[in-house]
Amino acid sequence: MKPKPIELDGRTGEGGGQLVRVAVGLAALTSQPVKITHVRGNREGGRGGGLKVQHVTSIQWLADVTGAEVEGLSVGSKTLTFIPKKGPADLTRRVFEIKAETDAASALLILQAIFPFVLFAGNEKGEPLTMTIHGGTNVQWSLSYEYFDQVLMPTLEERFAIRIERKLNVRSWNTGRASPGSITLTIHAVPKGGKLHYYPPKRHEYPASYNIKTVNINMVVPSHSHEQLQSQLFRNLGELYPDADLQLKLVEDSGSDSKWNVLLVAESHGGLRWATDVLRSMPKKTKSPDTFVKQVASSVCRHLDEEISLGGHVDEHLQDQLVAIQTLCDGYSSFPRGDHPGDSEPEASLSGGMDNLSLSGDRVRQDKTYDPFGRGSMHTQTARWVASQLLPAAEFYNQGDFVKGVGFSL
Repeated sequence: MKPKPIELDGRTGEGGGQLVRVAVGLAALTSQPVKITHVRGNREGGRGGGLKVQHVTSIQWLADVTGAEVEGLSVGSKTLTFIPKKGPADLTRRVFEIKAETDAASALLILQAIFPFVLFAGNEKGEPLTMTIHGGTNVQWSLSYEYFDQVLMPTLEERFAIRIERKLNVRSWNTGRASPGSITLTIHAVPKGGKLHYYPPKRHEYPASYNIKTVNINMVVPSHSHEQLQSQLFRNLGELYPDADLQLKLVEDSGSDSKWNVLLVAESHGGLRWATDVLRSMPKKTKSPDTFVKQVASSVCRHLDEEISLGGHVDEHLQDQLVAIQTLCDGYSSFPRGDHPGDSEPEASLSGGMDNLSLSGDRVRQDKTYDPFGRGSMHTQTARWVASQLLPAAEFYNQGDFVKGVGFSL
């Protein structure tokens, strides 16, 4: 008898594409059938519901490598059934090329969907996987390549010892004139029979560990605005963090007034990292370009300061990207993000040696997982809920601040 698919309502919680990516990604990894109804049901407005090109691209790749039975795999489809037949252990090829049908489809969102599967696709020889993904690198509603490279990947390396060599081949935007882009990744998968382990940071002390040490500035904007935007960012950041070392990490000409991407990455004396970015187009009828530059600088600096003031260990986007990895990890992990300015350490804490972490504290409460739950953005809450449905043995505590993963291995 065929196992009954795990059914998820795509309108739940955030109700967008992340629900699809997390669900299908974990289903492919664990060889579980899944059915999603009302796909992206909360996106019926201007952004539209149903599967987008990037979802179809990543799910098609997963269907091919898992020999899956699929129904509803087309752009705009509101119902998707995915029944995988093979797992990562069956993957023999080591080199892949994935190409979306449109240049604006996000390469990083394609990666998010297939990442759990390829992360555990280790072979007996320990050979890495090389993947070239064609798609957008600077796309609205998605991570930029710089965020992936400077924020997400360092965290995966430091906290889970996940190694991925990465290269931006060609930059591509979903604003302005479309052009093909791509990234190439060399993924060192978890060894066969191995598990992911969490390596905790040193104990943080509030507020000393949270004081900002450096802010790295990334500007991919029209060249005519470089000098003014740099000056405005240095002025705003200098007022917010007078003792911080402000560094220009990347300055690049986007080549068009429709292509503006600014990323700020702040690191504290305690090794904490927060980032925020803004991706915009200058309105064609803008009467004052100077005013637009000031608005961009003000917006990205303000959002960064709001993230830091919450007193968490990660920013909004990093937290939701880590949920699936946490549930697959062996044992406890923690990436709290505060709800209110001045929030500091969680009430409970992780204690013990590197290989024997445990959850301690006077107020340890296990979370119910019937609906999206916990602290953080609705994206994060929804990712927790989806992961709990695919990996019910995972445990969540103190509003998602702590996760006890299932110790997945092949």
